[in-house]
Amino acid sequence: MADSVFVLRNFLVVSLAMNMCLIWKISYDDEETLTSKWSSWGNLQQKLHHHGSCITGEKNNGRVEEAQDNKRTEILPTTSFGAAPVVPDGGESVVINLDHGDPTMYETFWKQKGEETTVVTSGWQHISYFSDIKNVCWFLEPELVSAITRLHKVVGNAITEGRHLVVGTGSSQLYQAALFALSPPNASQPMNVVSAAPFYSSYPLMTDYLKSGLHKWAGDAHQFNKEKPYIELVTSPNNPDGFTRQDVVKGHKGILIHDLAYYWPQYTPILSPANYDIMLFTVSKSTGHAGSRIGWALVKDREVAKKMTTFIEINTIGVSKDSQIRAAKILQAVAGSCDDDESFFDYSYKVMEKRWKKIREAVDKTELFSLPEFSPETCAFSGRSFGQLPAFAWLKCEGEVEDCESFLRKNKIYTRGGKHFGVSTKFVRISMLCRDTEFALFTERLPAIIS
Repeated sequence: MADSVFVLRNFLVVSLAMNMCLIWKISYDDEETLTSKWSSWGNLQQKLHHHGSCITGEKNNGRVEEAQDNKRTEILPTTSFGAAPVVPDGGESVVINLDHGDPTMYETFWKQKGEETTVVTSGWQHISYFSDIKNVCWFLEPELVSAITRLHKVVGNAITEGRHLVVGTGSSQLYQAALFALSPPNASQPMNVVSAAPFYSSYPLMTDYLKSGLHKWAGDAHQFNKEKPYIELVTSPNNPDGFTRQDVVKGHKGILIHDLAYYWPQYTPILSPANYDIMLFTVSKSTGHAGSRIGWALVKDREVAKKMTTFIEINTIGVSKDSQIRAAKILQAVAGSCDDDESFFDYSYKVMEKRWKKIREAVDKTELFSLPEFSPETCAFSGRSFGQLPAFAWLKCEGEVEDCESFLRKNKIYTRGGKHFGVSTKFVRISMLCRDTEFALFTERLPAIIS
């Protein structure tokens, strides 16, 4: 018996030694092969970043190395949960990707909540396509209806009474559903779709992606001929510049869609409940849960709500019940926290206020850049008086710099340029919703840039 134990023990020691050697070999594999592999991933990221891709290439140790200007450049991991990698040069070689609006800023708050917002689903649950066949939106979960209605009432940012609620896979699907519902099916020409520049960069792409005969992108609302039928998109607060908006065209043949993704008290003072015919919201920017892909529309007209539901029915045969139940749990937690000493919106407001203070301090240290100014207003929800704290910074390159996006890219800061928003290339949109490590590195680098 003792001999058997001895043999087994020696076998385990030898096995451990062999595994350690294998791990050592993998760790110190041929550097050129690794660099080539990571370079390909980095190139894919660059190709996709204009379309809002969140790919940053987290791999092995959470970093991607890409070949750029014949130098190895490290990309800060925006998908890892740990701290940023230690870079020998103090961070100068790190590429900071602030092109997309991935709301990872909110991770810290939700980690603190622990099991409070955890959802456990049994295998037999949520099997059916149907949720509530009596509802116009038959795949809408009653729990989500209750959570959305409660949250809007607590915050006071939208009227829900007399509205039909339609759920979508993010507000992007709801936007397309609304275009489908509002465009005449037998018109001789496609319905014109406009928005005041700078407009959300994905509007043109989403409007024309399927090259539908129902509707077409017609550009800047300021330049539109008022005599033609049109749908105007009003984003307020606006993405990318953060200002509150009203409709621009004001023609008698127009229909309005209000995108209110950022009408929450961490970004803007809530002045009164929004009361429009079609209002779009999303959990991605209200609570930070972009990965759940849940948005909702508050629709006054029943027939429009039915047509929007039909679009989603044809498009995806409904919306994930698992995502709806998770979103309901989170929205209820947000509404419930409003009675706490520090609610979700208090926490988020303080983070945004601190970040905007830091970015303004960084910009003030250089004459190369400028930011918009916002007048303070009193928020009916919090009682605070403050100016806008947008989810994106609308940065302008001053002086002789004409292409701000390319200029910042040379300094390893990825942004989205003004041309994607229908305005001058002297502007860029910068996400304010990244993790603390990225934001700190960005505000340190910005004032150090020289022309």
